[in-house]
Amino acid sequence: MTTATTRSHERRISPVFLAILAVMAVTGWAVWTDFAALPGLAVFLFVTSAWVVSLCLHEYAHARTALYGGDVTVGAKGYLTLNPLAYTHAVLSVVLPVLFVIMGGIGLPGGAVFVDRGRIGSRWKHSLVSAAGPLTNVLFALVCTAPFWLDALDGVPPAFRYALAFLAFLQVTAALLNFLPVPGLDGYGVAEPWLSYGLKRRIEPYAPYGFFVVIALLFVPAVNGAFFDAIDALMRALGVPEASRYCGARLFRFWEGTPEFCGA
Repeated sequence: MTTATTRSHERRISPVFLAILAVMAVTGWAVWTDFAALPGLAVFLFVTSAWVVSLCLHEYAHARTALYGGDVTVGAKGYLTLNPLAYTHAVLSVVLPVLFVIMGGIGLPGGAVFVDRGRIGSRWKHSLVSAAGPLTNVLFALVCTAPFWLDALDGVPPAFRYALAFLAFLQVTAALLNFLPVPGLDGYGVAEPWLSYGLKRRIEPYAPYGFFVVIALLFVPAVNGAFFDAIDALMRALGVPEASRYCGARLFRFWEGTPEFCGA
C-alpha cells in the first residue's frame, strides 16, 4: 500500500536523521571504548542523540500507522522521512523534550505529527495510530534494558551500561506519560474514539492545556512521588539497578561532577 500511495522521495530517509544517527553511533563507540577524554561529554552526546532518534521513531510510528490506516497525506508532509524538522511542532517534538532531559532528567512527551483523522475509517485504527508512538518508546526501552534482563552485562563497560540505564529511564518515563488518558497526550488519543460525542465536545476546549497540566502536576510532591515510584517499579522489573540509572544521570550531567563510585 505504501508504494501505491506515496512517492519515493516522500519515503526517503532524511539526511538530518542520518546525521543524528551517525552522532549516536560515533559517541556510543566513544563511550564503549572509553576513547573520549571526557567520558561524561561522550555519554551526554550519546544519550542526547539516541533520545532524539527515539523521538523521530516515535513520530514516524504515528505517521506510518496513519498511512496504513488511510491517511495518505502524511507522505507529502514529510513525516515518513524521519526528519524532525518536518514535524508540525518541531520545538515541542524535539527541542523541548531535549531541554527537559537536560534540566529535569525525564523523558518528556513531544508534540505529535498532524494526522488527518477524517481519512481513517475505524475506531480501532484511530486508537492504534495514537498508541504506535509510545509503543515505540516501550520497544526502545526493552532494547536498552536487554543486557540487564538477559543478564548479559559481562564485557559491557560501566559507562556504557550506565548510559543505557539512563536512556531506558527516559524511554520508560516518556511511555508512561504518553499513555496517560489526558487530552493532548497519546493515551487520550487511544481512548477518544470510544467516547461519546457529547463527552468529546465537553473535553475538547481543554485539550490544548492537558500536556501543561501534567507537567505542572509533576511538581506536586505527592504526584511526583507516585509517578517515580511507578517508574522505579518498572525499572526494577526490567532488571535495571537504581545505582546504574543514577550513575547514568550523573554522567549525562557531567558539568555537575560524577561520584567516584560510578567508575567513570
